[in-house]
Amino acid sequence: MSITVETSDYQQLISHLDYLGLSEIRNNLPQVIDRVQKKELSFLEALLKLTGEEVDQKRVKRQTTSIKMAGLPHLKELKDFDFDFQSSIDRNQIYDLASLHFIENNENIIFLGSPGVGKTHLATSLGIEAAKHRMRTYFTKATDMLSTLRKAKKENRLEAKMKHYISCRLLIIDELGFLPIQKGDEKLLFQVIDKRYEKKSTILTTNIQFSDWGELFEDPRIANAILDRLLHHSHVVTIVGDSYRTKDLIQTTEEN
Repeated sequence: MSITVETSDYQQLISHLDYLGLSEIRNNLPQVIDRVQKKELSFLEALLKLTGEEVDQKRVKRQTTSIKMAGLPHLKELKDFDFDFQSSIDRNQIYDLASLHFIENNENIIFLGSPGVGKTHLATSLGIEAAKHRMRTYFTKATDMLSTLRKAKKENRLEAKMKHYISCRLLIIDELGFLPIQKGDEKLLFQVIDKRYEKKSTILTTNIQFSDWGELFEDPRIANAILDRLLHHSHVVTIVGDSYRTKDLIQTTEEN
């Protein structure tokens, strides 16, 4: 690199970039200056290239931070999902949901199916997509959320803790019904769903058929009230198929 600018000016520029935290511009500056001197880039093109790389880097960092804050259990995206194995799923429908229009419209998604069919994978993938677009997202197991709210109620700080689940743009509640629900939990869940109703989007995964929710909560009235709010403006994705966790075992058995 043959920098013809004054060394003191160049060092001062480096110092300014360090102070402003513009690390990508600083790192790429020598190469870009060299290309400008060789007349491969105009002054404006050089600025666009330097600032573009800085913007790209900051965008990636912000996406990474948003995904981390979402508390997602893994980083499996839609491209990692085996749609061929779960043929009951409409691939086009899922990718349409990944456009995030359902969030813009304050709609919900319910993934219904037996354990292991990919409900959590799909829910998480949509959560990653939302986080990438800087929509505040939060993932929680249903039992963890209800346990947290139960404890907060005993400590007289339910309202403050409730805001944590109400305020996020997308709330993912995983595995509702996988473990037993304690008495009183249905009222806590109702409050979360009711306060988010037509204001924010919720993704819920469950292995419990809607007709059995009254038994799950031991209160058909509240169960119906929760379902009414969840299913209104909702996309229900029913998955019928074998478990991913046992597909290798099934294949081995068939081969033998």
